[in-house]
Amino acid sequence: MIVKEEFLSRLRKIFDLNLYEVKVWTALLSRGTSTAGELSNISDVPRSRTYDILESLEKKGFIIMKVGKPIKFVALKPQEVVERVKKNLMVKAKERTQRLEKLKGDEVLEELDSLFTKGVKFVEPSDLSGSLKGRQNLYNHLDMMVRDAEKTITIVTTAEGVNRKLEALMPSLEKVKRRGVKVRIAAPIDKNNLKVAREFKKVAEVRNMQNIKARFIIIDGNQLMFMLLDDEKFHPNYDVGVWINTEFFAGALEQMFELAWKEMKSVR
Repeated sequence: MIVKEEFLSRLRKIFDLNLYEVKVWTALLSRGTSTAGELSNISDVPRSRTYDILESLEKKGFIIMKVGKPIKFVALKPQEVVERVKKNLMVKAKERTQRLEKLKGDEVLEELDSLFTKGVKFVEPSDLSGSLKGRQNLYNHLDMMVRDAEKTITIVTTAEGVNRKLEALMPSLEKVKRRGVKVRIAAPIDKNNLKVAREFKKVAEVRNMQNIKARFIIIDGNQLMFMLLDDEKFHPNYDVGVWINTEFFAGALEQMFELAWKEMKSVR
């Protein structure tokens, strides 16, 4: 059996399998049913590893074991595998979420907070910076920044960025709004995002920014996250942002933004 390396690589990423697992699985798919020894020969996986790989695939819902002598393994329909993998992922995600929820108020979390608090005392504010890659990582960090806001949040984004931020940041913006945090959003507003912009008016003052193209967020005049790439030209996986904890730079940028903010028209 010859399976292209490119195809095996795609399967590994899609189903979160290692190389031996995809080799044995595709080998079994090509036979329907087979013994461990036969699969070892077909897939070019060492016989000493084949039983462990088959056991792993069975636990993950890719195959079933047929009792008898010799023991044989049966491939499931790919569509059935997809459904089983989805269900397993949902169960694991729920279990992990429940474990993390139980950490609230737990001594483990208190100990972690203590370690972090002690560590931060030895860090210069300007050293609290870093770069993030991938849009999902960027939004995770932006959400954390929003949740930690105490006074003000200034968001400058693109036309499409407005639509993305509704789902990513709205729940946290609603919470900080109830705490009295002042939120401002500036972006190019058109027919494609007007409805979303109006939705944001529940938690923020929203203005139409047509002459500036930028992507950044300022928290309390001391934390800044700015994106380096044009979101219209680059894939989300290649998006890059820089986070800086600097009152000097963030405050200066916010002062310059104030001049532009006065010239913008409010969304109605």
